[in-house]
Amino acid sequence: MNFYIVIPAHNEETSIGLTLESLVNQTLLPKRVVVVNDNSTDKTQSIVNAFAEKHPFISLVNSKSSNKHLPGSKIINAFYKGFETLDEAYDVICKFDADLIFPKHYLEQLASHFKANPNLGMAAGFCYIEKNNEWVLENLTNKDHIRGALKAYRRACFEEIGQLKPSMGWDTVDELLAKYYGWALITDESLHVKHLKPTGISYNKASKYLQGEAMYKMRYGFTITLISAAKLAFKKKSFALFKDYLAGYFKGKKDQIDFLVSEEEGKFIRNLRWKGMLAKFS
Repeated sequence: MNFYIVIPAHNEETSIGLTLESLVNQTLLPKRVVVVNDNSTDKTQSIVNAFAEKHPFISLVNSKSSNKHLPGSKIINAFYKGFETLDEAYDVICKFDADLIFPKHYLEQLASHFKANPNLGMAAGFCYIEKNNEWVLENLTNKDHIRGALKAYRRACFEEIGQLKPSMGWDTVDELLAKYYGWALITDESLHVKHLKPTGISYNKASKYLQGEAMYKMRYGFTITLISAAKLAFKKKSFALFKDYLAGYFKGKKDQIDFLVSEEEGKFIRNLRWKGMLAKFS
């Protein structure tokens, strides 16, 4: 299978070399890897150029955007800068972060999953972070959720969901829409990916409001937003986050910002969320 990979990177000189090294040593090599150097002021560009000189399937795209490390639109806009340079000869398109170290058989294992199930739309492993000199699961979400750091989409699924949304919540709405269109998802617990920078470490307060805004944009409705916000804040052990999430939701509602999904898709999403929550009490 042909894997195309796009990696947005902003000031990743300490990690991008490790990420690329793990990709050039895959048992199944990617056909294309595009690193989008997004307004970096460090040595990210020169490190990527050094890899590109040795490996023809690696290329660099330079892009200018805000210096703020905000999730959502900045990352996805950078993704598209790289995606636009690719042809259409891919079977699987990946959006990877620039601070990951993949096991050598990572792409080969994903390919085996996609080949075994023609209805499989998305697949990934799990992120592990270093704590007390041990690599432990970065337990931020349910195990059936594919983290935004390591997304891999079958081409037909990627196209049917309308590709990626340049908004906070893109890495949730993609899965919900994949399910809406009948695609299967898989998370492979045997695939341990080292995540060198814990998620959210450089997010500011504005980005935290965007999480609640995203819940509004995905048409969760107030009750599901309330439950989801409480759950996320509890996982991160921060009541302040709970208030930020709700503030973001009400701000989105007040400003009547555009939804990410249609009314029909929103109804499906709410039903899916309720089923998931009720299943935990049955």
